[in-house]
Amino acid sequence: MMETVASWMKESTSTVVLTGAGMSTESGIPDFRSKSGWWKSIDPRTVASVESLTDDYALFREFYQLRIEALHDIEPHVGHRILARWEQQGYVQLIATQNVDQLHQLAGSKNVAELHGNIVTIRCTSCNKPHSKEHFLNNAVCTYCTNHLRPNVVLFGETLPQDAWNRALNAIQHADVVLVIGTSLEVYPVNQLPMMARGKLVYINLELETHATGFDAVLQGSAGEILTQLDAYL
Repeated sequence: MMETVASWMKESTSTVVLTGAGMSTESGIPDFRSKSGWWKSIDPRTVASVESLTDDYALFREFYQLRIEALHDIEPHVGHRILARWEQQGYVQLIATQNVDQLHQLAGSKNVAELHGNIVTIRCTSCNKPHSKEHFLNNAVCTYCTNHLRPNVVLFGETLPQDAWNRALNAIQHADVVLVIGTSLEVYPVNQLPMMARGKLVYINLELETHATGFDAVLQGSAGEILTQLDAYL
């Protein structure tokens, strides 16, 4: 099956990659929905929601400060770097990701649609003017209107960024091959994207989700492991 998927990619004129939390866990970033993840003892809606931003900013900021600081020593793994190289070689045209860590960009990928935003860049909650990450970490206010700052992440209660969604949807609908990597396909509406694919659909994950159906190929293993093997065939 590995060789078959590689042959699909060789023949493809457009290949899109959709990544989820399993793509980042190999770099040491916790999966928030796992039993040992950050959500184990905290309801995410209390710290990563529109309500928390407006009603308990101190808790909101503390949570995202911890998340941002946790990225300081995190590096892209071999899977991220393979995808970046595939983009340079013309094998991959777009990466659509649910991850907010920007590890794809750090690895060298240029065409990335951030479906859930990111926690690396900062803006004002009111006037939306950009600010440095250091401003947010130091608990500074907006230098333009003195309101609170926030990461450019999609919170519970917010809609996905329209531009990123449209880029991903359009690319997936016109792709010859779609690789779905490291996602449980539980989060709406991103879990609807694979259903929009018309080309070959490939699922790559360490755990095979029972509801992950309708794929032309399923490759079980970690992202780094499977992408390394695919790369050898390419």
